[in-house]
Amino acid sequence: MARRPKSSIPRYIRRRPRSWPRRIFGWIVKLVVAFFVISILWVGLYRFVPPPITLTMLGDVFAGRGLHKDWMPISEIDRDMVRAAIAAEDSKFCQHNGFDFEAIEDAMKRNASGGRIRGGSTISQQTAKTTFLWNGGGYARKGVEAWFTFLIEHLWGKRRIMEVYLNNAETGLGTYGANAGSERYFGHDAGAMSATEAARIAAVLPLPKKRGAVAPKGFTRRYGNTIAARIGVVARDGLDGCIYKGTAAPPNKAPPPVARKPRPLPGEEYESAKPLPPIENAVEVPPDATAPVNAAEPAPATPANTAEPPPPAEQPQEPANGV
Repeated sequence: MARRPKSSIPRYIRRRPRSWPRRIFGWIVKLVVAFFVISILWVGLYRFVPPPITLTMLGDVFAGRGLHKDWMPISEIDRDMVRAAIAAEDSKFCQHNGFDFEAIEDAMKRNASGGRIRGGSTISQQTAKTTFLWNGGGYARKGVEAWFTFLIEHLWGKRRIMEVYLNNAETGLGTYGANAGSERYFGHDAGAMSATEAARIAAVLPLPKKRGAVAPKGFTRRYGNTIAARIGVVARDGLDGCIYKGTAAPPNKAPPPVARKPRPLPGEEYESAKPLPPIENAVEVPPDATAPVNAAEPAPATPANTAEPPPPAEQPQEPANGV
């Protein structure tokens, strides 16, 4: 029997065909490594470039709700808007490293006891979700959100996180960012806002498609008033100090006066736009003599105290036979 020719490739260089389980495992490892590398580069890019669009924005566009956003740097956004976001969403924003474990634990206990479901996500977690991910998805999305939260905390810093959050957060139907929300609700940009205006926009953030910042009612109004009161607490305790650390905070400005459109009066469309002539130039037009007069003369009024005349007395009739 003829022997097989010996291979010229040394044994330590030869590769045996791998089994399918090993191939699948290798593909998984490559995908995981690619995900980590791409996510790091993605987050690093957004440290300097404003995010052009997000998955939530695309959802509104495909649903026909449109898209309105107007990026504004953090150096121009009114400080009360920053304080309102901290007062409403994350009072420990400058103290934690992206995760508030006490708030998460309290939210889990509260949700387990029933009633209104509330989350314990920080502003950093919400920024990671709105910028890189999508709404919903359960625990799988939460795990990816934690990774992106870790990245932005270490690659961006608190100032950039707040800047992206206030420009990407949904503030209404097809409206994104505090600046676009201020233009929609109040008729001016977010460079000069009152504490009430900032609080009302912050009150809309949890449910932007169901709440309105103009003339809010019920829970939204009460929540906005609570946030407006907390803005002073944030300012007093310096809870927004990490955002303006080493930089000058924007000066306080009064909101510009907004000219409201006059409401139309009933019957205004029937009035003439031509002004009436002066009274001294008015000419009296005599009535037409040939025109028939249909007005009936009024009947004489009967005095109220006049008694009616008595009926005439009946005459006795003579008998027919003359007797």
